[in-house]
Amino acid sequence: MMLSTAFNRDRLEKMDKPDLVDIVEVLLTRVQQLEVLIQEQAATIQTLQDQLAKNSRNSGKPPGSDGLKKPRTRSLRQKTGRKAGGQQGHLGQTLKLRDDPDHIARHPLEQCPHCHRDLSSVPSSGYIRRQVFDVPPVRIEVTEHRAEIKGCPSCQATVQAPFPAEVSQPVQYGSRLKAQASYLNTYHFIPHARTSELFGDFYGHTPAPALIQEANQAVEAGSQSTVAVIYDQLTQAPVEHFDESGIRVASQTQWLHSASTEELTYYEVHPKRGQAAMQDIGILPHFSGRAVHDHWGPYQTFDNCDHAYCNAHHLRELQFVTDQYQQPWAAQMACLLLDIKAEVAQTALVAEALPPERIAHFEQRYDDILQQGFAANPPPVAPTPKQRGRVKQSPPKNLLDRLDKHKQPTLAFMYDFRVPFDNNLAERDIRMVKVKQKVSGSFRTEQGAKTFCAIRSYISTVRKQGGNVIDAIQDALKGNPFMPFATASGPV
Repeated sequence: MMLSTAFNRDRLEKMDKPDLVDIVEVLLTRVQQLEVLIQEQAATIQTLQDQLAKNSRNSGKPPGSDGLKKPRTRSLRQKTGRKAGGQQGHLGQTLKLRDDPDHIARHPLEQCPHCHRDLSSVPSSGYIRRQVFDVPPVRIEVTEHRAEIKGCPSCQATVQAPFPAEVSQPVQYGSRLKAQASYLNTYHFIPHARTSELFGDFYGHTPAPALIQEANQAVEAGSQSTVAVIYDQLTQAPVEHFDESGIRVASQTQWLHSASTEELTYYEVHPKRGQAAMQDIGILPHFSGRAVHDHWGPYQTFDNCDHAYCNAHHLRELQFVTDQYQQPWAAQMACLLLDIKAEVAQTALVAEALPPERIAHFEQRYDDILQQGFAANPPPVAPTPKQRGRVKQSPPKNLLDRLDKHKQPTLAFMYDFRVPFDNNLAERDIRMVKVKQKVSGSFRTEQGAKTFCAIRSYISTVRKQGGNVIDAIQDALKGNPFMPFATASGPV
């Protein structure tokens, strides 16, 4: 094959026909081998290009994986035509003058600023008010408890008055300071040492970092009954969001699982991510409502409940197909999902469901777009008997198959207005714990991770239900924790 053209031509002219046939067969075999190799290399190149093209905008990759070269931001939200800022009818929030200020500072006018005449004896005709809202200097207060000792004249015994239940040590910190320590650490993710420094700067008294750990353990113990109620209510919720994310615990990767509604939040750390972890946690196996999540396989194994897919994930994947493969059907499907979302939001103001004709219209558009996609992405060639496993498909074909097979979970938000368009609620809930990991690096012990999850479940639920977090933490320390109100129960 490496001989010169002239030499090859001379040899070919001298060869017999059978020899030429053999050479042609060899060349055809070689060409076929090269074609297979080119196809394999093209598939590998396409896969690598797909991997390089994925970012947080068009896939499920987190923003932190984008690196220093961030992709140009293109929001998936549609323009509403409204101006930026507060809309008409919106009640703004701003500082307003109070009629009962705590202090009044008077500023007399003693001299005319124009002619410099002395005005100290001229009576005032009025004044203009301005108010400054500020925090007074705060310092630690020490309350001494003295329990009386008396001799009983009847039995001659020396007896002592009991101390309050919360006063158990000769010298200790009070529940409000412990509540603030736990609040700063578990809600605002300030590390132990910096929380101690903050107390020193604010109050002039720097407790040991061990106080924060002690406070967290006490809050966890005091809120156990509340977390149990949250768990029970989540098993009965009509619609519930689920998500999971990796987290570092004791130098190993474990998994943070979340289950949440608009009123409740529950977190739990488990060594595994998939079905085994979900079975151990126990909420999904006993849940009979509508589970909202991404399209990860282990969620689908639970047939005791209905499912709804996160369409924010679909929009990102459709954006990837549009950018990387330039297939029009993907942009059309994204527009359709957003059109349905907008009509559902508008209809929900006056009705509880879309009219049947509108549902049929959107379903037909959905099916038509899928058919366009399948026409652009035919099935791969069937495997030969020697090949094992499933035939690899392109990302557009995989997405089409999923949207076709799981049409009902994808459009669940259209059939029942209680079902949201996406799983953003779960992602917002779990994002806060990821922020904690970014600040602290990891949890040093498994017990520390479990303590954090219990407290975070408690205070996230308190916040969702409009409670004051500091007061709720203090109530937990006193053994009277906040209890969530009962939510609607039963399947969708």
